Amino acid sequence: MSIYHFEINIQKEDYNKFVENHPYCNLLQSYQWADVKKNWDHLHTGVYDENHQLVAAGLVLIKSLPFGFTMFYLPRGPILDYKNKPLLKYYFSELKRIAKKRHCLFIKFDPEIHMRDYDFGTEQPEMDPESMKILDNIQSVGAFHHGFTTYIAETAQARFHMGVRKNDDMDHHVPRSTLRSKNVAIRKHVHVDLVDRSGLDEFAKVMHMTEQRKNVQLRNEEYFKLLMETYPDTTYLFLASVDPQDRKSELEETIKNNQEKLDSEELGNKARKKANQEIQQAQQELDSMKEILDKYQGPQVIAGGLMIGYGKTVEMLYAGMNEDFRTFRPQYLTYMTQFSYAFEHGYDYVTMGGVEGTLKDGLSVYKSNFNPVVNEFIGEFDLPVNKLLFKPAQKAYEMLKKRNSSD
Repeated sequence: MSIYHFEINIQKEDYNKFVENHPYCNLLQSYQWADVKKNWDHLHTGVYDENHQLVAAGLVLIKSLPFGFTMFYLPRGPILDYKNKPLLKYYFSELKRIAKKRHCLFIKFDPEIHMRDYDFGTEQPEMDPESMKILDNIQSVGAFHHGFTTYIAETAQARFHMGVRKNDDMDHHVPRSTLRSKNVAIRKHVHVDLVDRSGLDEFAKVMHMTEQRKNVQLRNEEYFKLLMETYPDTTYLFLASVDPQDRKSELEETIKNNQEKLDSEELGNKARKKANQEIQQAQQELDSMKEILDKYQGPQVIAGGLMIGYGKTVEMLYAGMNEDFRTFRPQYLTYMTQFSYAFEHGYDYVTMGGVEGTLKDGLSVYKSNFNPVVNEFIGEFDLPVNKLLFKPAQKAYEMLKKRNSSD
């Protein structure tokens, strides 16, 4: 008789308490993520031991396929001790039993197991031996590993992420170039504020500008609203704003004051040279702002970032910027504000999301400005349920994924 008991409708409080305190905790395995994935059916699965203690949990998303078939997907799950082979075997044997009743062809999952973590720019260490043992354990239940992939497009979730560990002073953590960019934003009167849902309209606008600039399709205001409604207490929306007239007035004042100095006969050569340089620099910046000043009147939202906290980690999910204000460096001040806010409010880690495994793509280059840690995960697995149709279903899934990514 098994010491375990499998359930498919774990209560929210029990589920989240277990997942939030587990080493493999991830937002995508939170109870509420099912409410975000509205186009999927779902199960909140779990395993209780003989003491009725929850020892495994998994949000299972169920995708309808043609001809009445389905596929199961556990994003960054399930959450359990992968070194406990009896528990691992029991969880997946029970999940397969449920999957067969739902005409599931295969179960896809990509748990939050780190193969290696290292500071960006340092030598890549060997893969963690304990994680290699876990890989063997997972394969022992019949799951097929998609390998140690490199590129984001190869898997449902990026295998490489970058993030920042908790520290007391972000200004000392980041490179000097990043700190300079942050200070440029401050000097140009950019300010970043934590806002409520009333800021979603402006955030959606800067996200749309990012879509147009990168020629990609991201999310709309309704989706961002859904996130804030689903995680009302731990969704943090930051907006960077500026009134370009403030900087214009300041530059004009700089020119005026220095011109008055030059008009003074008592000014020495060194001071006269400095005054001329400041006038020239101020005038150059004013000239560069002409298009902005002609186009924008009054305060403007020029960048934003949305992040969600779950467990001890914050996920930076979306960030956008008005490219017209790129010389104002608002994205640097926004990111630095987000990091500091997260750490001041008890979070231990902030992930900036996925990057290519080459670490040479545009996302990696930008994220490297914050002195990040590189997280390399174990990757994606498929567990066949219908062995006869598994291979054709896999091929159909890959074709569908490629078609969707090219749309």
